[in-house]
Amino acid sequence: MLWVKAFHIVFIASWFAGLFYLPRIFVNLAMVPEGSDSERERLLLMARKLFRFMTMIAVPAVLLGVWLWLGYGIGRGQGWMHAKLFVVLLVIGYHHACALLLRKLERGASTRSHVWFRWFNEVPVLLMVAAVLLVVVKPF
Repeated sequence: MLWVKAFHIVFIASWFAGLFYLPRIFVNLAMVPEGSDSERERLLLMARKLFRFMTMIAVPAVLLGVWLWLGYGIGRGQGWMHAKLFVVLLVIGYHHACALLLRKLERGASTRSHVWFRWFNEVPVLLMVAAVLLVVVKPF
């Protein structure tokens, strides 16, 4: 079980690194001056590659978490685990929202400002804090 838990933590940390950085690229994309096509394309390439990496990392992160929950019974039937699973659903939703925003940015259809993306960038921090507090403190 400790091996599964260790790899779950590694994959979660890697996934969140991407979730922290991708919206930062979105901030930079929102600030690209009109006519700076090469800068825009370079940032979009970085965003696409990071998103693919994040998605490949998210899959084992979630699967290992499910293995810990169902295979080893960690948190089964406990309130903190139900809350953590809700947070996990929110993280997956945030990941999906990043995909939608990336597609809009690729099409040049995003009307969001760099300030909006800066606030959007704070969401995964709050989600990670919530998940860690639920797992470590187990408040209910």
